[in-house]
Amino acid sequence: MEQKSLTHVRIVGAGLIGTSIALALRAAGVNVWLSDSDPRSEALARDLMGGDNLFDSVEELCIVATPPDALSDVIATELKRNPALRVMDTGSIKSKPVLDVSTSELPAPRFAPTHPMAGREISGPESARGDLFQGRPWILCLEGVEPELVAMVEEVVSLCGANPIRRTVAEHDRAVALVSHLPQIVASLLAAQLQGADPLDMELSGAGLRDTTRIADSDPQLWSQIIAGNSQALRPLLINLQSDLSQAIQSLDHPVSMQSLVENGRRGRAAIPGKHGGKARNYTYLAIVIDDKPGQLAAIIESCAKAQVNIEDLAIEHTPGQETGLITLAFSPEDSVIVAAHLEKEGWKVHPSR
Repeated sequence: MEQKSLTHVRIVGAGLIGTSIALALRAAGVNVWLSDSDPRSEALARDLMGGDNLFDSVEELCIVATPPDALSDVIATELKRNPALRVMDTGSIKSKPVLDVSTSELPAPRFAPTHPMAGREISGPESARGDLFQGRPWILCLEGVEPELVAMVEEVVSLCGANPIRRTVAEHDRAVALVSHLPQIVASLLAAQLQGADPLDMELSGAGLRDTTRIADSDPQLWSQIIAGNSQALRPLLINLQSDLSQAIQSLDHPVSMQSLVENGRRGRAAIPGKHGGKARNYTYLAIVIDDKPGQLAAIIESCAKAQVNIEDLAIEHTPGQETGLITLAFSPEDSVIVAAHLEKEGWKVHPSR
């Protein structure tokens, strides 16, 4: 029998994730009802969706996009409104929600733990994007979930353009502790060292500091719940980090040890997959010196388009008052040869990486 497509979805939580899901589903023609305990967030999210928030029937699926500690209360409230409730959650931890559901009145097979691995350091509906999940992993922990709900969850993920990845609850929490929660703690600890710094010193800040502290601007209330909820998986990682940090302190005066530290970091970073979760790619970087005048970036991108090559990444360095700037473009090794010759022919000052 052909599976019926979703037509009505209720989303509780009008933050970045909930509103982004709502925008993606609404664009796909799904009727979405969005609610939030914060009237401002709910009103803004509804306006982003076009202002329409009316149902002509009971929803088939309720997506809970709230902080972890709110899940139990949301389920209790929604069950009173809809006894046939089916829930899909989107939180960053999975063991605690599963435990919370086991003590609720919601039957376990009608709860689907999921986690879209996408986000931004800025929270709230104002940061929502309908394409936030495009090409991103979306973890599904669906052991014991009823087939009808599994089909609904898979449809949501598909409509959002994400890549579904099956994991157990334990596998999920162990993995995100390493690739998401530990980086958040490290970034927050590093950024906290900047408190009270001399403003003259901070004027020297560059891209390295901004890159390594970017996620330190995350929501403290949300992340306190995430970290505490996944403490069992995080604790051994932090102990290992503590051990490595102690070793680094003892070896600061030894160049060989410091070289090994940096080399280990490079090897670890090389293990990070490339775009869309694929195999990491080796890029060739072209540094291009430009004049400090409008239209230079657009002109370079247009020149690359003429060469029919794909720009994989770019970075811009420019000092106020300086007459020149530097744009660094990343290409596949094959494309870099083509585009370097093309840009030089057009008069750009191109400097291939060593």
